[in-house]
Amino acid sequence: MTDDKRRNRAWYGKADRDGFIHRSWMKNQGFPDHVFDGRPVIGICNTWSELTPCNSGLRDLAEGVKRGVWEAGGFPVEFPVMSLGETQMKPTAMLFRNLLAMDVEESIRAYGIDGVVLLGGCDKTTPGQLMGAASVDLPTIVVSSGPMLNGKWQGKDIGSGTDVWKFSEAVRAGEMTLQDFMAAESGMSRSKGVCMTMGTASTMASVVEAMGLSLPTNAALPAVDSRRMALAHMTGKRIVEMVEEELKLSDVVSRESFENAILANAAVGGSTNAVVHLLAIAGRVGIDLSLDDFELGSEVPLLVNCMPSGQYLMEDFCYAGGMPVVLKELGEMLRPARTVLGGDIGVYADGAECWNEDVIRPMSNPLKPAAGLRVLRGNLAPQGAIIKPSAATESLLEHEAEAYVFESIEEFKANIDREDLPVTKDTILVLKGCGPKGYPGMPEVGNMPIPARLVKEGVRDMVRLSDARMSGTAYGTVVLHISPEAQAGGTLALVKTGDRIRLSASEGALELLVDEAELETRRAAWAPDPAHYTRGYAKMYVDHVLQADQGADLDFLVGKDTRPVTRESH
Repeated sequence: MTDDKRRNRAWYGKADRDGFIHRSWMKNQGFPDHVFDGRPVIGICNTWSELTPCNSGLRDLAEGVKRGVWEAGGFPVEFPVMSLGETQMKPTAMLFRNLLAMDVEESIRAYGIDGVVLLGGCDKTTPGQLMGAASVDLPTIVVSSGPMLNGKWQGKDIGSGTDVWKFSEAVRAGEMTLQDFMAAESGMSRSKGVCMTMGTASTMASVVEAMGLSLPTNAALPAVDSRRMALAHMTGKRIVEMVEEELKLSDVVSRESFENAILANAAVGGSTNAVVHLLAIAGRVGIDLSLDDFELGSEVPLLVNCMPSGQYLMEDFCYAGGMPVVLKELGEMLRPARTVLGGDIGVYADGAECWNEDVIRPMSNPLKPAAGLRVLRGNLAPQGAIIKPSAATESLLEHEAEAYVFESIEEFKANIDREDLPVTKDTILVLKGCGPKGYPGMPEVGNMPIPARLVKEGVRDMVRLSDARMSGTAYGTVVLHISPEAQAGGTLALVKTGDRIRLSASEGALELLVDEAELETRRAAWAPDPAHYTRGYAKMYVDHVLQADQGADLDFLVGKDTRPVTRESH
């Protein structure tokens, strides 16, 4: 048995009772003696599930990865981890992102593998897997499930999420029949894969590619495109080489990698959710990344004309050239950073050509001149909040008005369609209790529906603010991730209907225009709401979750533990 330096030798390289046990039980699957000869053992970490439609193609892609691993002389072993179906889980998949990260971390640590391929896609699976893998720090590479084909309805393209929100408001306004709304449902999701808009799933796949953690073109190839299976095959081949090169995750990821992710997120019009995920991943890797660092992308032009910030979909983005073209356009803005290929990220743009300049705009003709997320601070968000100008109404980015407050999501749902709701198009809607601790899990409810009476009057956007998140497919002038959240005693908890609030995206300001003495009086009378959960993982989450500006990870999971496992089970 060769190459005793490899990690798997502590499981499969021993000529004793322990080695017998590890090898013998694996052989009941038909593996021959020679696969335990010291070759790299590659774990394929699969989030496939029929309850996660976005990831329903990953079972097939795993076979492609295995082909590549075998070809390169490795030994592939597939293992399941928790799968987070964004569209299926209650109260929110975000509640369980950290649980997935724990599952991934402990599975990688406990099993005798030398490198790992992360098969993810749906919004929380990619960051959850990367968080877990970073805390063990083996050679690691990502294969995403890929976007669905474009939605089709009445002869036009429709996009996941983005058109759902539009159609829903049109029904409420009496502009679309319920029959048409229901008919669009079957044309929206026409194949396996993630949202075909630039939602969180495609955003995370895009920033992962920009960080050099996947092979080039991973972000945009449709889930059902044969080239994605070929990419899976090549990824399997590459992970074996990474093990032989001892190229760990920490050797690839650097502060410059995260800066490239921020730049890319701005250029593609990516999801606000990328902020909380990148902060959490950085915490695991041990890189000092803060909310203020996201200002790096604030002046980056919007190059990708995809919903919700534009008009096209991910299939069009792929055919126009995908992320390699975006990286080529970013050019000298990109930081020198290593990739899973070993070289600099600039290699990912080599030979890239744009085949549709209306889908991927050149720097000389962007969709919007400055598209990055803006960080907001002030007495209402002392630890920060964010807004996505590219998806907002420009005239509302500088706004001062009275607030109308909803103390909970239940109060919001019970009242938003009241004909006598005392709001105008200028009112600022405020929603509390939807942060990491409060909901719990920080759900995607920040893009609150416009009050029914105003929708009927033609209003389609208002300033809305909360401690929640919103879907990456959503749009509007929405202030998110207010930190500290209401349930943690942040100033948001003290806001009352009728208070004036000032938003200035240009100044990065979010101010509650109430005298400090009055706020202190309110604070003295405030108490948190009773916890929604008192047992199990959810209780542990509420007790230990960090605020949004710190990535909403669990406090005891930040960092890594790369110590070898020395104790045996028998």
